[in-house]
This record gives sequence, structure tokens and C-alpha cells, in this order.
Amino acid sequence: MKIVTLSPEQFDKFAQNHRYRNYYQSSAYGNVMVKFGYNIHYLGIVSDQNKLIGATLIIYKEIFMSNKIAYAPRGILFNYEDADKVEEMVKRLKQLLGKQGFMLLRMDPYIPETIRDCEGNTINFNNQANTIIENLTNAGFSYKGKTLFFETEKPRWEALVLLNRDDREIFARFDKRTRNKIRKATTNGIQVYRDSERDLNALYKFISKKTPNPISFYKEMCKNFKDDIEVYYAVLNTETFTINSRRILEQEEEKNSQLNAFIQDMNLDSKERNNYLNQKMESDKLLNTYKNNIVLATDLLKSHPEGLKVAAAMVITYDNAAYVFIDGINEQYNHLNANYLLKWYMIQDYNNRGYKYINLNAIVGEFQEKNQYSGLNEMKLGFNTTVTEYLGEFDIILNNFSYNLYKSFNKGK
Repeated sequence: MKIVTLSPEQFDKFAQNHRYRNYYQSSAYGNVMVKFGYNIHYLGIVSDQNKLIGATLIIYKEIFMSNKIAYAPRGILFNYEDADKVEEMVKRLKQLLGKQGFMLLRMDPYIPETIRDCEGNTINFNNQANTIIENLTNAGFSYKGKTLFFETEKPRWEALVLLNRDDREIFARFDKRTRNKIRKATTNGIQVYRDSERDLNALYKFISKKTPNPISFYKEMCKNFKDDIEVYYAVLNTETFTINSRRILEQEEEKNSQLNAFIQDMNLDSKERNNYLNQKMESDKLLNTYKNNIVLATDLLKSHPEGLKVAAAMVITYDNAAYVFIDGINEQYNHLNANYLLKWYMIQDYNNRGYKYINLNAIVGEFQEKNQYSGLNEMKLGFNTTVTEYLGEFDIILNNFSYNLYKSFNKGK
């Protein structure tokens, strides 16, 4: 076995046919990273029979005294189930990268460990997962463990909506709260469209606080992934919002008046009167909310008669699936539920275009206990998503002296 340098074209040809293929292991992604100061290696793993049996894109920067940390995003494309081949592959990589001044190699293979339902129950598992982890650790990688929360690089847990079904069937399987929020978003005047112009300036306003990347990064993504990147916007129709807000307020005022009359009815017993009193108190709260909506809607109609963008998403299409690369919302209008309708629109769009699934991106693996990411899970799992749990991250030290020195200079970072 030997490690060779591949051309971007050779690498893509191999990667596009590998069982663990992903858009991070592509020359399109490599080209983006080059624009932002990273160096790229396209490496091939060749058998003794001179057959290409593995490949990887490695990205890196010189970070410490000319030493480097290598990262293979979403893992080396290789058969990890063969212990002897894994051991030899790792040995050859260590020899090559060690000579080139690398301290560490990190990877997070795009290999599912379990498939779960939206409640976290295991419905399928990879019976080779433990073997793969054992083969990698025996070959010298340290396994960072089965984290429930976020990894250093890419998420270990992702939520997918399976498509190729009737839209009505997909919608009916959503959580009741999710269905209600989608309906409310429509009533609020939210409308969604796919932006053929891919206006990234508007998109970046929604994602700037959640990404370390500048807008130029997303422009490079569009340039290199070309037609495989799509942008969606949720827009508030301020005229519809105003009209419907008034109608809803009038309906609630009528209901509130009826409840007040029931409370005053002396023919009712105390239990019935208390029931109506509780309903009246809840109606009073709604009235206050709807009155605030009227004020907001009226102001927005004056300032944005043409409509107002309130949420957006960038999606990568790859291998007959759609991946939400990043999305965001104007938190000021979060109560209008635009993010729910945005996702439902994309689900319908990709379903009608024949895609296999849409990947809504990261969640955390804690389904039961409340935590700081519970809202994230609730939002995505409410779409009756199927959850994929990947193996996780692996590190291998290539130069102990340099790496330990690097750590000593970066304590607490």
C-alpha cells in the first residue's frame, strides 16, 4: 500500500462513487477553503495491486513553528472494516504526514452508527460500528467518544425528513405543535420562495451572528458548488399580516365578550363559572398579544409595504438529497413562526422535485433531559425527522514532541 497525490479530478471521480461520499469531501469544498487561507492535499490510497482503494481531502494551516494540524472533513473515504488495511493505511499516513510537519490528524467519518426516530428510539444500527472504532483505535487513533452535544468540527447528530411521499402524508406526521405553527405562520402573512438570484446580502443578515465566516465565504460556496446551492427566503406580507391581525383581534374580542357574559350568568354553578373565568383570563392574554400585533402590523405596513424578509436558508443539493447548510431568522419576528413555514416549504419543494430526503442539519443527542439545546431539538424533531448518529471524531498524534509543545503554549485555549 502507498499514499499518492491525486488531482482534484481524480479525487472527485473516486469520491463520487464511494459509499461514504459527502459534499465536504469534494474539490468544490476544497476550492472554497483555499480562498480562506487553507492549504489542500488530495491524497489517494493505492493497494499493492495498484488499485485506488481510498482517498481524502485534507485541509490545514501552518499554526505553530511551521507545524500543522490536518483535518479530513467527514473522514477519509476508506473501508474501515478491514483491520489489516486500516492499520497499514494509518501507518502510511503517519509516515507521510509526519515528514511533512503535521502534528495531528483529525477526522470525523461520515459513517452512521444508529438511525433513530424523532423520540430518540433506535430503529436501526450499524453492526460494524464497534468494529470500525476498534480498528481505528488499534491503529493509533484516539476516539473522542459518543458525545451527546456538539463535536469540535461537524455535528455527530443530524435530523432528516424522508421524502418521496405525498405532501399531505408528510404533513400529517408532523408534531401537532409544528402543524399549528406552520398554519399560524401562513395566517400571519408569511410567504416563502426560492430565490433564483441567490441574494446573499439579505441571507447574511440572518446568519451573521451564528457563523464565524464572512459573507465572502458563502459567495465562494455559491461560486464553487454552482447550481447545487439554493437560497430560500421567508417574507412577511405586511398587508396580509395587518388584515389578518385585525380579523383575529375582532374574533377574540367577540369571544372575550361572550365569556364575560357567561361569568355574569348567575344560573351557572361555581364550577362552570370558574371554567369560563379561566378561559376569560386566557382570552385576555391573547387580546393583549393581538393588540400588540395590530400595532406591529400597522407600523410594518407603513415602513415595508412591499413586504419584509424575516428568515432565510442556504441549501446544498448533493447525491439526490438536500442539506440545509445554514439558516437564520430575525429574532424580533420569531413569534410569527416563519422558520417553521420556511422548512415546510423546502420540504414540499424538494419532495416535489424527487429528492430522497432533506437534512435539517445539527441537533443534540439528548432527547429526554432538558438542556440548553432543547429548543433546537424541539424545532427540528417536530417535523417527524429521522435522526442519524455518526461515529464521531478521531485524532491521531503524528509528532508527539511538536504537539505537546504546541499544547503547552496554548493552555486554556
